[in-house]
Amino acid sequence: MLALLHRDLLLAARRPADALGPLVFFALVACLFPLVIGPDPALLAVLGPGVIWVAALLAMLLSQYRLFEADLADGSLEQAVLAPGGALAVVAAKTLTHWLSTGAPLVVAAPLLALQYDLAPTATGVLALALLIGTPALSLLGAFGAALTLGLRGHVLLALIVLPLCVPTLIFGSGATTAAQQGLAAGPQLSLLGAALLVSLVTLPWATAAALRLAVE
Repeated sequence: MLALLHRDLLLAARRPADALGPLVFFALVACLFPLVIGPDPALLAVLGPGVIWVAALLAMLLSQYRLFEADLADGSLEQAVLAPGGALAVVAAKTLTHWLSTGAPLVVAAPLLALQYDLAPTATGVLALALLIGTPALSLLGAFGAALTLGLRGHVLLALIVLPLCVPTLIFGSGATTAAQQGLAAGPQLSLLGAALLVSLVTLPWATAAALRLAVE
């Protein structure tokens, strides 16, 4: 897994445009909403958490359909799946690389984008923490969808599979930020978000590995 992770991180470093694309998309979507909605601070504060979370989800989906395609094309995926535990190592390396190259930059950029939604400093901190917990779950869900649709060239199908599964993460993540903005405790929503991440970590890597084995057969 470490060897695969090192290789994928090197490939990501040599293609910075692949990592910058989702980040630019995230920033554009988050910046366009205030221009359309208007300069009402109260309305922006209410809509801001949900807009930022939806933008983060869509930005992460942009590159997830390519997660396993290159390895399938050059035959390395089939060789890895044949090795004992190889499919699980591929899933772990690919998912972690996707989060480091896509999810982590979104977490760093979110507090800056939250300024235009007039979020309180406490709510901005909760937003960053919620994204730090929730984006790995989105990467795991995207990897599962990418494995299910591998070889089908169905990018829309990937979105149709993944988006409904992401609804709990979006609800808990935006709910935590909204609670902090209203002066309420964000702990319950953050706990539920962490529970969703733990469930994803326990179940999705093995399900994705099984989907990869079916795809190469």
